[in-house]
Amino acid sequence: MDERLDSFPARTPASAVGPELFLEVPPRGGRRRAVEESLRAAIRDGRLLSGARLPSSRDLAAELGVARGTVAAAYEQLVAEGWLTARSGSGTRVAAGARAPAPAPREHAASRPSAPRHDLRPGRPDTGAFPRAAWARAMRHTLREAPADAFDLGDPRGRPELRRTLSAYLGRVRGVRADPSHLIVCSGFTQALDLLTGVFAELGAGTAGMENPAIGDHVSIVASRLAIADIAVDAEGMSRAELAASAARVAVCTPAHQFPLGTSMSPGRRAGLLSWADENLGWIVEDDYDGEFRYDRRPIGALQSRRPSRVIYVGSASKSLGPAVRLGWIACPPRLLEPLAEAKRRARPTSPLEQLALARMIDSGDYDRHLRGVRVAYRRRRDLLAQAVRSRLPRARVLGIEAGLHAIIELPAGSPDEATVSAALRAASVDVHTLGDYLRPPLGHDRRRPSLVVGYGTPPTHAYPGAVNALVGVLRRLDAA
Repeated sequence: MDERLDSFPARTPASAVGPELFLEVPPRGGRRRAVEESLRAAIRDGRLLSGARLPSSRDLAAELGVARGTVAAAYEQLVAEGWLTARSGSGTRVAAGARAPAPAPREHAASRPSAPRHDLRPGRPDTGAFPRAAWARAMRHTLREAPADAFDLGDPRGRPELRRTLSAYLGRVRGVRADPSHLIVCSGFTQALDLLTGVFAELGAGTAGMENPAIGDHVSIVASRLAIADIAVDAEGMSRAELAASAARVAVCTPAHQFPLGTSMSPGRRAGLLSWADENLGWIVEDDYDGEFRYDRRPIGALQSRRPSRVIYVGSASKSLGPAVRLGWIACPPRLLEPLAEAKRRARPTSPLEQLALARMIDSGDYDRHLRGVRVAYRRRRDLLAQAVRSRLPRARVLGIEAGLHAIIELPAGSPDEATVSAALRAASVDVHTLGDYLRPPLGHDRRRPSLVVGYGTPPTHAYPGAVNALVGVLRRLDAA
């Protein structure tokens, strides 16, 4: 006699070794028929796909709380109907073609924007250069050697192994002065900026001075909790005079390589910014944007090294490895450590295993070797772009190319405006940004030449020369018109 199911789902017995299966079986009615209908519905709805293996009749019966013969009879009936197959040694599976997948809804062609053929947007590296072998070695080592607590969330500041490694590495290559206990590992720069913004708001800093131009998403993150003072950037960097005249108690800046202008903050402007912080008890957030990549100049040390009590250094692996490696770090002054650690505890956790893998890559020397290799590749790309512009667009200027992964192409006087140039490039399937995209508000267009912000890191190696040719070809036609 069939047993009645009093509750569902029942606990899977510890002895079950096959796949688990969730079935909704009504508590009343014939048991065999109910199991058959539930299985048919699961196959029709696509929850059980062709080839999926089902539990043994013994395991499913125990899971559903019915007699084994009830499940065996249901399986036999569905095999006879063609829903299932049963072969010795292979078990019971969903038959091929038992449910044909519904055709995907057709979209109107105009609703699917095609990806640009030549992607020269700034701010991203060549993901094809990701060091797969080195990362795989580091991850294998991590999985083999990681302590048991690495599979828990652990200290909100991050794994101690990575913090120790970063402390030594950042001191060696960027001059950062940070004890491992004052480093906080986070999930990239955007999370770091969000954490800092929240802490500054809690400490009563009502206004942040942000470079103009700057990345719009970064401005939006800060603007979610603080008022924004737009601080102009010139050839020497962020304006100390405008910052002093504002109500800002926080300054967010990129001293090593300003984005998007590509300039480096002058020694005098650096000294002035530190004086502002001392005089106003202000905080400086140093975004070390693509600081790993420099070509024609000696490395410029981090501003943080001159005032660790007032400068918060923020870096990430998004440019050196790739955006998919969601790892960033904050070197913070002692006063900010406790509130930042608490903010990180409440935020999205950062993968402990990826932290250990990065520590292993740095300690083994693989990270340095990777950076040396991609610096050479990116320099070649930069040189190709600069040469193409200089030879084919002699009236244009290429700026901000001493470091980083992008360049500014300043078009000749009398060129069409940026909107017209951008539209012509889109028509040729070339995707770049304009300098106006980063200005807040977009003032001064009548006082400066139209300019493009061109990234040379994104295209794969084989496609890069074609992308540059397409870009320069469109600009040459516009110049000749």
